[in-house]
Amino acid sequence: MSLIDTELRSPLRSAGDDKPVLGNGGHACLVLNADYQPLSYFPLSLWSWQDAIKAVFLDRVNVVENYGQIVRSSSLEMHLPSVVALKDYVPQNRAPAFTRFNLFLRDGFSCVYCGSGEDLTFDHVIPRRLGGETSWNNIVAACTKCNFKKGGRTLRDAGLNMARRPAQPTVYELQSQGRKFPPGHLHESWLDFLYWDVELET
Repeated sequence: MSLIDTELRSPLRSAGDDKPVLGNGGHACLVLNADYQPLSYFPLSLWSWQDAIKAVFLDRVNVVENYGQIVRSSSLEMHLPSVVALKDYVPQNRAPAFTRFNLFLRDGFSCVYCGSGEDLTFDHVIPRRLGGETSWNNIVAACTKCNFKKGGRTLRDAGLNMARRPAQPTVYELQSQGRKFPPGHLHESWLDFLYWDVELET
């Protein structure tokens, strides 16, 4: 077993305290790409403090910001990282996966027909009975009420209009959408690396 494995397997404790520090969900670490942009905005790219420390030991990241909290084992003492940047760049130009989450994110978690964010489901713009495909270009987020109203009909027959036409998004478009949905908690050390409309202190 290597020194790194030994250190990471031994309990990390708060400096000056004999109790184990933090649970798995505490003191999350913001993960940036090598260009210092977040890997993702929604969900926000976060690691547990344990994973962040392991990545530091494995020399996979640069520590950008720290928490005030210090942790230690029998032979290690360090601040918990609050922001890290990958040393190897992860390309972001791949096509996003066609998933339920990404489709809802593309459509802003709202019905393309009425704008409601309640009881969302999916709708084939061109019904399957008319040859409509299950693809980025033909599937939209729709509330249950509008989906039921449309049924297997065309938009014209159902008397519905779309706020936006469906299309395959790029990773950058999904990132832009994700910025509209900040999580409930943003640590102050993260704000310089995020682009939400947060009120700045004067």
